[in-house]
Amino acid sequence: MQTVLVVDDSQVDRRLVGGLLQRTGEFQIVYAENGVDALNRIELDVPDIVLTDLHMPEMNGLDLVQAIRVEYPLIPVILMTAQGSEELAVEALRMGAASYVPKRRLGDDLVKTVTHVVEASQVDRGQARLLNRVVATETTYALPNDVGLIQFLVRQIRDTLANMRYFQDNDRLRIGIALEEALLNSVYHGNLEVSSDLRDEGTTAYEELARERMNVGPYRDRLIHIGVKLTPDLARFEIRDEGPGFDPSSIPNPTDPEFLERPSGRGMLLMRSFMDELTYNEAGNQVTLVKNVPCGDRLPETETAGVE
Repeated sequence: MQTVLVVDDSQVDRRLVGGLLQRTGEFQIVYAENGVDALNRIELDVPDIVLTDLHMPEMNGLDLVQAIRVEYPLIPVILMTAQGSEELAVEALRMGAASYVPKRRLGDDLVKTVTHVVEASQVDRGQARLLNRVVATETTYALPNDVGLIQFLVRQIRDTLANMRYFQDNDRLRIGIALEEALLNSVYHGNLEVSSDLRDEGTTAYEELARERMNVGPYRDRLIHIGVKLTPDLARFEIRDEGPGFDPSSIPNPTDPEFLERPSGRGMLLMRSFMDELTYNEAGNQVTLVKNVPCGDRLPETETAGVE
């Protein structure tokens, strides 16, 4: 059972969040009233994940994200954002938070977001030691519109980065989340041509249309083409769908605080926050994501001791 530390100065909000997670039967919940209290509790018993509010006395959510990134880099942090905290949330994502959930959407998004981040943060053991010696690699894939296969690919890429000793654990987690968002966009918005406007309406129309098009032509026959290039200097990912594309200049700035509360803006915000470069081709059916390896250096083998 995964342990989740819920940090919020409001007792009502703490209990609401804890109740939503406890109903699943998959999480053990502990609570903290602010960032100082949270760090004290982490020192006594390290949780699997931290779920934190942003505006709190003594130590706010942004300072808590920074402290956890330095002292406990293996613990993913998810933000709970409220109206008025958007700018702080964008900064926290840049500083190391793994994801976010708007407080007004806790009932819809909390459990799936926490589950997603917990699953993404788990690293397979027993990898071959030979992969520790790979200097560079380049691979291409052509995938159907299969969400399960996409998740498997993202996991494989993260494991490869770990075995090649590229990036810290939290950075690999964030790269994986950004990649999954880009791949899902290629499936739903690209190949299946499901408009993100349907998600903003807060109905089930988005999911229903996607399921329908998964089984009819020409949508079901389209593929996603992925190119992965890993070198000592960078990790580069090119993702191209077979849909009609769109005008990239029409994308609003996802780091605009107003964009944070829109369901359709989530993926773009995470991609831009977690990667160093994000660009589209003119046709709008290919996105390129780049993450630079700090100083071109690989981590020492002790950093990946859990991967053999």
